Amino acid sequence: MEAGAYDSSKLTVEEKKNLIVRNLEEVIGEDRLVEILKERSLKVYWGTATTGRPHIAYYVCISKIADFLKAGCEVTVLLADLHAYLDNQKAPWELLNERVNYYEFIVKSMLESIGVPLEKLKFVRGTEYQLSREYTLDVYRMATAVTEHDAKKAGAEVVKQVSNPLLSGLLYPGLQALDEEYLKVDAQFGGLDQRKIFTFAEKYLPHLGYAKRIHLMNPMVPGLTGGKMSSSEPESKIDVLDSEEDVKRKLKKAFCEPGKVAENGVLAFTRHVIFPILDGRDFVVSRDAKYGGPVAYKKYVELEEAYARQDIYPLDLKNAVALELNKLLDPIRKKFDSDPKIQRTRSVGYPDETCKPKPQAPTAPVVVEEEEEAPAATNGGAANISKLNLKVGQIISIEKHPNADSLYIEKVDVGTGTPLTVISGLAKHIPMDDLKDKKVVVVCNMKPVSMRGIPSEGMLLAASLNDKIEVLSPQDDSKPGDKVYVEGYEGVPDDILNPKKKVFETVQADLLTSAQCVPTYKGVSLRTAAGELKATTLAAATIR
Repeated sequence: MEAGAYDSSKLTVEEKKNLIVRNLEEVIGEDRLVEILKERSLKVYWGTATTGRPHIAYYVCISKIADFLKAGCEVTVLLADLHAYLDNQKAPWELLNERVNYYEFIVKSMLESIGVPLEKLKFVRGTEYQLSREYTLDVYRMATAVTEHDAKKAGAEVVKQVSNPLLSGLLYPGLQALDEEYLKVDAQFGGLDQRKIFTFAEKYLPHLGYAKRIHLMNPMVPGLTGGKMSSSEPESKIDVLDSEEDVKRKLKKAFCEPGKVAENGVLAFTRHVIFPILDGRDFVVSRDAKYGGPVAYKKYVELEEAYARQDIYPLDLKNAVALELNKLLDPIRKKFDSDPKIQRTRSVGYPDETCKPKPQAPTAPVVVEEEEEAPAATNGGAANISKLNLKVGQIISIEKHPNADSLYIEKVDVGTGTPLTVISGLAKHIPMDDLKDKKVVVVCNMKPVSMRGIPSEGMLLAASLNDKIEVLSPQDDSKPGDKVYVEGYEGVPDDILNPKKKVFETVQADLLTSAQCVPTYKGVSLRTAAGELKATTLAAATIR
C-alpha cells in the first residue's frame, strides 16, 4: 500500500467511519464512535494473547488495523502475556518472555508485509502495567463487584473450558475489561468470540467509575477444515512460517465445497484479507483456456457470486489464494531465516512444536483434484440420506438480501410453529414471485451459518443443470412439516449436521433427478406420504 493511503486528513467523518466498520460483524456503541470522530481521532486497541504460534487468520485482524490507520485512528497493539498465562497456563511462565518476543516479531512482520507503517502503531506488553499497584487494586475492586456466574459466562468462548477450571480463568475477563481503561482507549477491537467479554466490560467498568468503551467485532473466519482456525489444530490452519509448498498443500486439502459460500474458509480469507490488501487491484483466478481462461475480479462480491454460480472451481480458487498468500508470507520467511536470534526465540518458546520430526512423505499418491475431500462417517456408520432432516416447507415470505444481489431471504414454514430463516442463492435464477407461497423441500438440521451478516437456519433443495435451477417440489396435497424420506434408508436424523464430517456433501454426491425429473438418492425416489417429489423440467440433474 502507498504511504499516502494512511493520510486521513482529507477524509470526512462518514468516510472514516465506513473504513473503521467495513467487514465487521458487529459494532457496539456506533453512535459514540461518530461523536468522537467529529472531535478527534479514535483511539483503539487490539489485544492478542501470546499462546500458540500465530497463523494466517491473524491477517484478518492485521488488515483491519490497516483500515483503522487509514481512518486516522491511534492504534495500540497489546501483547497480552499475562492473559496467556491466566488462560489455563496456555503459555507457561518460564516461556512467557520468549513467546512475547516471537509474537512481536511475527505481528510486526505481518503488518510490514501489507505495507502498514509501524511508526503509526504503539506496542505494549501486558505485564508492563498489569503488575502495577493501581492495576492490581482495580482487579480486587472488580472482584468485589463481579459474580462468579458473570465471570464464567464472559470467558466461555475465549478461556479454555475444562472440567475443573482454575480461578485464573475467572480473572481473565476482568483484566481484559480493565485494559480498556489503562490503555486509555475509546474502543477495543476483537473477534466475535470476544462479544461476551465486551458486554461484561460495558456492564462492570462503570461500577469502578470508568466509562464504557466502543467495541468493534470481526467475524470468525472458518478454518481450512470448515470449523474455527486454531493453533491447536495444525491442519486447520496455515502457520505464518509454513513453506510455500506447505501453503499450497494445506490449501489444496482445504474444505471448499463447489458453489457453497457459507463456512468456506478459503472464500472467507479472500474476503477479509486478500481483497482489502489488494486495495482496488484485481484478484486474478487463472484457469485453463478450455474453462474460459484467466478471470479478474475488482470486488469480492463479484468473486463470491461467480463461485456460487460455479463459474469458478475450488481448485482454481485455492491456487489463486495460494499465490497471493505466498506473496505475503515470503518476506516474513526470509526475514526469519536470516535472523538466528528469532530462530532461537521460537525454538525456546515452543519446544514441543519445533522438536517434532517432520511427517514422512506419503507412500501412495495424494489426490489433489476435486476428490480430495474424503467421504464422511457419522455415528452409526457411513453417512446416508437418513442423517438429513428433510421436511416439506412453504415459503411464507421472501425478500432480497440487503448485502448480496444473488441471495434471497426466505421465511419457511416447516410445521414447527416457528418459521425457519433460509438464505438461498436463487435470486439470479428464479423470480421472487415464483417462490412466494411455494411448497419446497428443506434440510432442517444444517448448522446455522451467517451469510453476509444474516443467519441461515436451513437449505432449500434444488435441481441444477447447466445454468438452470429448479427447486424440488412435493405433491400438492403435502403439508408443511411432512417428512421427506427414501425407502430403504430409514433412520434417525442427526440433531445438527457437523460440517467437519461432511455428511451433506457425501449424501449430495448421490442425489440426482431421473429421466422423469423425479429426485432420487442412489436411484431410489425421494417422497412423502403423499407421493414422489418432482422437479419441473430438469432430468439427469444434480441436486444441491
